[in-house]
Amino acid sequence: MDTVVGAVVQAGTPLFDKKKTFEKLADLVGDAARRGAKLVVLPEAFVGGYPKGLDFGVHLGSRSAEGRDMFKRYAEQAITVPGPDADAIGKIVAASGVFLVVGVVERDGGTLYCSSLYYAPSGALIGKHRKLMPTALERVVWGFGDGSTLAAPKTDIGTLGGAICWENYMPQLRLAMYGKGVEFYCAPTVDDRAVWLPTMQTIALEGRCFVLSACQYLVRADGPADYHPVQGDAPDTVLIAGGSCIISPMGEVLAAPVFGREIIQLAEMDRGEIIRGKYDLDVVGHYARPDVFHLSVNEKPLKVVD
Repeated sequence: MDTVVGAVVQAGTPLFDKKKTFEKLADLVGDAARRGAKLVVLPEAFVGGYPKGLDFGVHLGSRSAEGRDMFKRYAEQAITVPGPDADAIGKIVAASGVFLVVGVVERDGGTLYCSSLYYAPSGALIGKHRKLMPTALERVVWGFGDGSTLAAPKTDIGTLGGAICWENYMPQLRLAMYGKGVEFYCAPTVDDRAVWLPTMQTIALEGRCFVLSACQYLVRADGPADYHPVQGDAPDTVLIAGGSCIISPMGEVLAAPVFGREIIQLAEMDRGEIIRGKYDLDVVGHYARPDVFHLSVNEKPLKVVD
């Protein structure tokens, strides 16, 4: 397949409401498919939610009872992988016939992880990546992934892969993805800063790959009545402003960031641009210096108890 239509879905989670989240997921994926998308990317923590503005009762040296209750409530929105909720996402994908990359909050035992799931058009789960490094207060509610989930599934449209939000600022992780031959670099995020676009352009240029970054657009009204983010309780308070984009291997902006609303953005991606770009820059090939630099990646599952 020489040309692939990609879609980045900019939308917010119906916080603390798994049923509505799955209904919205089905609507969004179906809409993108009807508009011709073959590869659809949704934001970080779309399933499970990113409750921006909560502190979960954390102060240095103490945690509150209310914060523990909020964590329990948050954990109840998370999904197990594999599990019935992951299977339900697969059914949504199969109904639309697209490749899907979606951010989820994953529960494994007593720990939550920020993960990306990769699905084939059949609905089969073909990859899972757990965020290696949660940022700042995220470390209170999310655990750390290990190198065993550096997913880069090879498909008939090309090799998928990517990183979640500020993982994209980890040079070693990016290089590991380039080494796996990623062609469609998928970056679910909640980073709505203006500097996110040049970050994604840098990755596209550096890896000579297409970059698809989907960011949430979340307002206070997307949460329940007892959700009280520090940003304020007015229903129209914007918590995450958007800024999704699609970038070509030469750094061209194929779908420019839009802020302040939910939107599905599409772009045609010519796979020939990948090899045209690598003509003069292949950071894991002719433009590398393995005699000077070498990256060692530990991809073994790290278990506490064997």
